[in-house]
Amino acid sequence: MTSLEWLAYAEEADILNVVIFGFTAKAWRDANPELAKKYNVRDFAAINELTVLSNLETHNAQMIREGKSKVERFGTLKEIAKYQLDILESAERLRLEISE
Repeated sequence: MTSLEWLAYAEEADILNVVIFGFTAKAWRDANPELAKKYNVRDFAAINELTVLSNLETHNAQMIREGKSKVERFGTLKEIAKYQLDILESAERLRLEISE
C-alpha cells in the first residue's frame, strides 16, 4: 500500500469512527494517551457498534464506487448507523425482557 493509499484509507476509517463514536481515532488517542499505547478506539467498542461499523464499511465502499462526496456519504452513513443501532438495541432489550 502506498502512502497515498494509506492516507485515503485512514481518512475513510475516520469518517466511520466519527459516525459511530463521534470522534476521530486521533482525537481518541489525544484524549487517552496511556490507553493509546496499547489499544485503539475500536478495542473499546460494543458488539453492536462493531457490527454496524462492519456494515458501514460495505455501504461506504459502495458509495465511493458511485462517486458520492464525503459530505453525502457521511450523512447517509449517519442515517444507516442510527437505524441499525436502534434495531440492534431494540432486539437486545426484547431479548432481555423475554429472558426475565
